[in-house]
Amino acid sequence: MRLPKRRGRLLIQKRQKRSRLLPIIIVCFFGSIALLFYIVNVRLMPVYLDYAEVQTNRIASEVISKAINARTSNVLDVNDIIEEVPGEDTKMTKFNAEIINRVMTETYTLVQSHLEEAEAGNLSGLPKYDNIEYDANAMQEDGGIVFFVPLGQATNLPLLGNLGPKIPIRFHVIGKINTNVETEIKEFGINNALVKVQILLSVNVQVIVPFATKSTTVEQRIPVAYGMLKGTVPKIYTNGGGTTPSVEVPIKLE
Repeated sequence: MRLPKRRGRLLIQKRQKRSRLLPIIIVCFFGSIALLFYIVNVRLMPVYLDYAEVQTNRIASEVISKAINARTSNVLDVNDIIEEVPGEDTKMTKFNAEIINRVMTETYTLVQSHLEEAEAGNLSGLPKYDNIEYDANAMQEDGGIVFFVPLGQATNLPLLGNLGPKIPIRFHVIGKINTNVETEIKEFGINNALVKVQILLSVNVQVIVPFATKSTTVEQRIPVAYGMLKGTVPKIYTNGGGTTPSVEVPIKLE
């Protein structure tokens, strides 16, 4: 009769040990899963941010392009924004600052209004892409442009593709829109020049993904005027390679 009692005690002890180990096993199991997700998230975070930055630049550039296309003034001829300044011996030319400032102000106002409407949840001003889904409710409640992209596309995993979980990405404009005038002059022919006047528009945006954020700048150049300035053809032309003229125009002697 003693043997069965001992066996019963051993069975009870084993059951007690199992019942004590079960909570520890469960805690270790869920802890391992949480640690695995943490490690994967830390390693994929730079990928998330890079992908979010690319998509943010893509969407913001499209919004700016739509705003520019809506402006009333088109690209001007460079001769329309140049005026002559009389001098003592020669005439000089300069750009008409009034016209350039008017185009710059118009561009700034249009871009600012389009970005504000987009951040308020107006989807009509946002580009339509097959792999991007906008969240109009979140945009109206918290502001900013909010969209979702599949995890497979963000991490470039072909197995997941469009079926992976969707990652929310938010970006909003921080600070003011900066505008600067740039001029580009290239020599063309003899005493002619191709002139391009454009506005460099830069927008600072804050990109936000789960557990991370990043600031980036979206830049776009907007043409204002383009054309060729023609100067008088000189009687003697040299390309600067020596003292002998490369081309000598015949002059009638009196």
